[in-house]
Parts: sequence; structure tokens; C-alpha cells
Amino acid sequence: MVVLSALVPASVLYIRWRFHQCLASSIRRELCERSRVARRRSQFFKDLTTPFYGADRANAKVSQGTRDSFWMQAGIKNVYDCIKAFSETDQTEDLKKFDVPTLIIHGDDDQIVPIGASSAIASELIDGATLKIYPGSPHGLTTTHKEQLNADLLEFLENPTASLSG
Repeated sequence: MVVLSALVPASVLYIRWRFHQCLASSIRRELCERSRVARRRSQFFKDLTTPFYGADRANAKVSQGTRDSFWMQAGIKNVYDCIKAFSETDQTEDLKKFDVPTLIIHGDDDQIVPIGASSAIASELIDGATLKIYPGSPHGLTTTHKEQLNADLLEFLENPTASLSG
């Protein structure tokens, strides 16, 4: 069985869309320009917490402590390579090969990886996949919605071939 959360881009169409979106926001521009991330790592991570956790939303469920510690989650080399992978890799054919029960979880207010350009597409590419959408949830839903996520993971583990309730 496979669980995917806030799934990265699924297709070349998304990669092209993402490139054009990079021009619209300084955070997105930095995600597409890895050298800028390397030059100003701490400020990049500080700024990234706003869209990552939806901290700019009225119903934000993230503490300042979580935002302040965000930069410690990954080394700069890992982040640099991750940006390269998610911004340049077409995963369409790989997703079509999944042959095990698959749960895809995504927030519908993800400002980092919009659901319509990623998980919604992936759920159609993976035969029998279950797409669980968390209303109002950000990219960082593993932190902001951990109780709901844990309940859904347990339900999926108990019966991976059944669609999740709710």
C-alpha cells in the first residue's frame, strides 16, 4: 500500500504551469530558482512558512513555534535537490504503474502544490486510488491536521481497499 500527501507535480503540464506561476510570487520564484534558496536559506524558510502552513489564512492552525522551527526540518542540500526533482520531473508514467492500494491526501487550500494540478490528476492516473481532500488545509497538513491525518491513516491501514469515510 502507498500513502501520498500533498503530492508533488504529476505531469509536464504542471511543470510548465509552475514555471509561469514562479513569476507571480517571490516564494514561488525562489522555489524555481534553487541558487536563490542556497544564498538566503534562513530567510527563505522563514518566508515559506506562510504559504506552507496557510499562516496567512484566518483559520490558520499553526503555532509561531512551529513556524520558527521550520527551517530545521531539512538540510540545504536536501532542499536544493528536492526543488530540482519536483520542478523538473514528470511522474506521469510512474504513477500509472502503481498496482497497490493508494491513498492520496491533499488540502484544498495548498498554496505550495495546488490540488488541481497535482493530486487530482494523480488520483486519476493511479488505478483505484482514493483521494481524500481536507477542506481548508494547507500544504503542511501533516502538522496542522495531524489528528485527522492519523485517523485516516489508521482507517486506510485497517482496510486499504475501501474508500475512506468522510
